[in-house]
Amino acid sequence: MKILRLDDTLEIGRLPKLPSRAPTQYGGHEAVVAGIIEDVRARGDGAVFSYTERFDGFLPTPGTVRVTGEEIQGAYDQVGGELVSTMRASLGNIRAYHEKQVRYGWFDTRDDGVMLGQKITPLERVGVYAPGGKAAYPSSVLMNIVPARVAGVKHIVMATPPDKDGKIPPTTLVAADMAGADDIYKVGGAQAIAAMAFGTQTIPKVDKIVGPGNIYVALAKKAVFGHVGIDSIAGPSEILVLADESANPRYVAADLLSQAEHDELAGAVCVTDSMALAEAVEKELEGMLPTLSRAGIARESIDNYGYILVVASKDDAIRAVNEIASEHLEIMTENPLEDMAKVRNAGAIFLGPYSSEPLGDYFAGPNHVLPTNGTARFFSPLGVDDFVKKSSVIYYSREALREASKQIQGFANAEGLTAHANSIAVRFAGEAADADGGSV
Repeated sequence: MKILRLDDTLEIGRLPKLPSRAPTQYGGHEAVVAGIIEDVRARGDGAVFSYTERFDGFLPTPGTVRVTGEEIQGAYDQVGGELVSTMRASLGNIRAYHEKQVRYGWFDTRDDGVMLGQKITPLERVGVYAPGGKAAYPSSVLMNIVPARVAGVKHIVMATPPDKDGKIPPTTLVAADMAGADDIYKVGGAQAIAAMAFGTQTIPKVDKIVGPGNIYVALAKKAVFGHVGIDSIAGPSEILVLADESANPRYVAADLLSQAEHDELAGAVCVTDSMALAEAVEKELEGMLPTLSRAGIARESIDNYGYILVVASKDDAIRAVNEIASEHLEIMTENPLEDMAKVRNAGAIFLGPYSSEPLGDYFAGPNHVLPTNGTARFFSPLGVDDFVKKSSVIYYSREALREASKQIQGFANAEGLTAHANSIAVRFAGEAADADGGSV
C-alpha cells in the first residue's frame, strides 16, 4: 500500500486514479443502455424477457417472472434458522433507527387569518433493485426496503436477476420477504430499471427506484431520472480511516481491507499524522492480505486505489477528511468525538476502535446505502426522507389577502406578469382602492 506525505507538493485532488472511480467515467456504455431502455419502453415484457434470456440465460414468461409464495417458503427452508434469526435482529435494528427519522406534517395558524403548513405524503409505489450473482447482498435488500416501509410506501416492488434456472439466491428472497417487499420479479440489469420506470404488461411502473447495481444499472437509473425519482448514482465502495498514534494498526489494516475486498475499484485510504503508525499499518495489511478469500480483488484495489496519507498535523488530517468526503469514515483517534465535531463531509461516521465499518454494513441500524466518490459533500445516506414527498399548504382569509394584495400586485407587475396581478385584483373588484390596495 502506498505511503505518501500529503503536503503542498501533493494535494488530494491530484492523487493518482482516485477520480477515475466515479461512475460518470463510464459513458462508453450509455448507448447500449439507452437502446435497452427504449426497447423495453416500446415492447414491454417482450423486450424484458428477451434481455433476461440473453444476459442471464433464463427466459421468463408472464407466469414465471414473479416470485411465488412457494419459492419464498423454500428460501426460508434453505437459509436455516440461525441466519434467519440474525437477519431478523438486524432488521429490527434497522427499523428502530429509521423510525426515529419519521417526520410529520405541520400547520401554523396566525391571528391575521393566515394558515401555512407542510403535508408529508409517502410515495405510492417504489422499486428496489437488488444485485445478483457474486454481488447478492441480502443486507442491502434490508437497507433499501425497510426505510420505504417505515415511511409508509404502499407498494414495494423488487427486481433482481435470476440464474439460468430462474432461481434467486435464497438469502435475497428471505431478506425481501421479511423486510416487506410486495412483489419480487426475476429481472436484472438495465432492462429491470426500464421496466420499473415505464411499466410493462407484467411489471408495474413505480414512482422511484433505489438500490445498487453494476455500471449498466447505474447508467440506466441515470437515464430514467426525471421519469421516476432515483436515490443516487452509486460508485464503488470506499473507506477512510482517520487515525493517530493511539490507533491499533492491526485494526486499521483490517478495516481498510474490509472495503478493498468488495471490488477492484474500491477505495481504501488512511489519513494520519504519525509516520510510525503508517508504516505499522502497511506491514499489518501486507500480512493479512494473502489470508483473505478475495485476496486478488483486495490486492488490485489496494494497489490502485489504496493510500496511507501522512500529514503534518491533526488540522491537516481533518482538512483531508473533508476534502475526500468518504462514504465510510472511521475515526480511531484519542478523542474521536472531538474530531467528529470538525468533520463536515462523510456518509457514515464510525467512532472508536470497536465501531468497525462492517458493524454498519450488517447490524447497527443506520443505513449502509451511502454517498460515494465525494458526493457526501451534498448527499446523505438513504433514509425515510427518500420515500416521502412534501407539499406546501397555504390558506389566506379574504381579510388576510386584502392586506397583502397591493404588495403582491406590485411584485407581479414588476415582473411583467399582469395576469398574476389580475388574479389578486379580481377578488376585490368594486371595493374602494384605498381599502383593497387597488382594483382592476
